[in-house]
Amino acid sequence: MRINERRSLWRRMKPHLLVFDAPLAMILFLLLATSMITMYSAGIEYPGRLESQVRNTMVAFIVMWAAALVPPQTLMRLAVPIYTAGVALLVAVFLFGIVKKGARRWLYIGFDIQPSEIMKIAMPLMLAWYFHQKAGMVRWHSFVVAALLLAVPVGLIQLQPDLGTSLLVLSAGLYVIFLAGLSWKALLGLFIAGAASLPVAWSLMHDYQRDRVLTLIDPTKDPLGKGFHIIQSVIAIGSGGIAGKGLLKGTQSHLEFVPEHTTDFIFSIYAEEFGLIGILGLILIYLLLIGRGLMIAANAPTLFARLLAGAITMIFFTYAFVNMGMVSGILPVVGVPLPFMSYGGTAFVTLGLGAGILMSIQRHRKLVRT
Repeated sequence: MRINERRSLWRRMKPHLLVFDAPLAMILFLLLATSMITMYSAGIEYPGRLESQVRNTMVAFIVMWAAALVPPQTLMRLAVPIYTAGVALLVAVFLFGIVKKGARRWLYIGFDIQPSEIMKIAMPLMLAWYFHQKAGMVRWHSFVVAALLLAVPVGLIQLQPDLGTSLLVLSAGLYVIFLAGLSWKALLGLFIAGAASLPVAWSLMHDYQRDRVLTLIDPTKDPLGKGFHIIQSVIAIGSGGIAGKGLLKGTQSHLEFVPEHTTDFIFSIYAEEFGLIGILGLILIYLLLIGRGLMIAANAPTLFARLLAGAITMIFFTYAFVNMGMVSGILPVVGVPLPFMSYGGTAFVTLGLGAGILMSIQRHRKLVRT
């Protein structure tokens, strides 16, 4: 009886424990292992930083597991409430938010939260739900409504101001709109309109945002001031050479030349210590992550699931591309972390939630077929 009871218990618990997509889980394991090794070196001057990263990873793992259990149908029902709550919190930040370092981005509800992080997932959820409702009836005005749904949170985030997060939320929404069938002609028109509006956008930028663009164009104009950090980051990447200097031997980080080298600039530390070979290996892991996500999106059973999985996957791509680009000096510094590598609690949880949603879509596709 006891053996049968144990087998019966395992059968009941198995569907709730074995919820991860094996290929995606293996890719994430490689990324997280690389993150821990790099954080051990980058955070050695910061006691407790590695332990905090381990804790953040465990929290993200729990969130990912919980998200993988939630069926896509439930996510679809939650899309509108989550989006509405996110916008309401952004309005609350605008009215009552906490100011830190000149930016009003946080809200105190017994503890500090950053509502803009919610929109990174809430935005593709909402637009995927919207286009799912319009399946077979998508017209030009459907894209106008989608653009308005996207513009509201992006505008509120930009008012904080938070250019990096607003760009990430904007890109997440645009990915859904594009995957929903926006024509190339419309995209070309939007690109032309965007290019034509650059002078207006420039006039609306804050001084520090203009400085970032000017620093990107010529960091040597102020090498000991605004251009110092990006110059040192590029030096760190280049000094790694082919094979790198080795773990704990990166001078740029350990001599405090590179700023925020456990968060936004962790890629420059990784590149200095592991060189071109390490960079190519890391890029390969990210390509595998994106490839697996796109496979899950392509095989998803519903339009909602396809749009959501595709958008989340491209969010991972945007994170990686923008971070590597900004620390390499080819994009402005906008404060975007390297996914599953940079230190940070909120970003790790958001990324874990995104990965969990991908696993949910893949898992429930299999359950439907069986």
